[in-house]
Amino acid sequence: MDSLTHAAIGACIGEIVLGRKLGRHALWLGALAQNLPDVDVATALWLPFSQNLLVHRGITHSFLFGGLVALVLALALSRWKPTKKVGLLPLLLFFLGQIFLHDLLDTCNAYGTGLLLPFSETRFSWHLLYVADPLFTLWPVLAVVGLLSLKKLTLQRRKIWPLLGLLLPIAYLGYAFQNKQTVEQGIQASLAQQKLQVQDHFSTPTPFNNWLWYVVAASDSGYYIGYRSVFEDPAALTAFEFFPRNSHLLTSYPDQQEVQDLKQFAAGYYLAEQRQDTLLFQVLRFGQVLGWRDKNATFAFHYYLQPKLDNTLAVQRGRFQGWDAATMRQLFHRIFQPASTQTTK
Repeated sequence: MDSLTHAAIGACIGEIVLGRKLGRHALWLGALAQNLPDVDVATALWLPFSQNLLVHRGITHSFLFGGLVALVLALALSRWKPTKKVGLLPLLLFFLGQIFLHDLLDTCNAYGTGLLLPFSETRFSWHLLYVADPLFTLWPVLAVVGLLSLKKLTLQRRKIWPLLGLLLPIAYLGYAFQNKQTVEQGIQASLAQQKLQVQDHFSTPTPFNNWLWYVVAASDSGYYIGYRSVFEDPAALTAFEFFPRNSHLLTSYPDQQEVQDLKQFAAGYYLAEQRQDTLLFQVLRFGQVLGWRDKNATFAFHYYLQPKLDNTLAVQRGRFQGWDAATMRQLFHRIFQPASTQTTK
């Protein structure tokens, strides 16, 4: 989840839990607490990029880290004059709740969150929301703006704003879950009808919405990739395009540790591509750059193995490429008027 969303949700929680005793301090303390796990971005200053990919949303997003940091912060702030009247235990519970909620919200995206580190390397991704979904973020942001701009609200009315700022995103999460179930039913029917031999698959929302979903199904030698709208005819087949994995292109690469780091980050969903003299490692979990419009589009995460070009923006490189007003119109047309000419029997 993006930092703005975390900050706004944290501020709403701060107002509800501590607003009576701390006033405006509760908003800022909540926003800060909610973003604490993202201190791992500082590791980019010294770690190689392929290792930094694994550190982000790693140990600082674990329950162990959250518990320890919450205890340290509660002990430290219990001596701060504005929070002395709150008490140690309420402060501890406040920080625990904020940090754990941050971690759980991050599991809704495609990146993968190491909740159980260092005891388990498992990364959790439920693929419910795109990392920046305006309809999820809007409500807590509006609530915080309301709280900051309307200074003469009574205590009761001040509670209404943050409650709406939290309840509406919760309702949206439920809506996203329902959308995923709808899409999954169509995907599984499509795979079966087309007799595609796959080992596993995942579906995740395309950028900035929860209506058009990107689908990747893994086979022995590659991946079937397609797109499905929640407004698709339930009997419509999802069209898939096959992409070979090309693992053999990686065997002669000199830095095999770098390759292993990238494979671990990709969670098994990757492919290699040779473009003339350029060797690319592409992670499929983050989708294609406008792939719903161009079936052969570049994958958003593409990492240059050879030659050694700048990879520091590999996660972000393709997210906003080609987006303009015309693209938005085409996206909405694909969502709300899907081509459903072929149906299952």
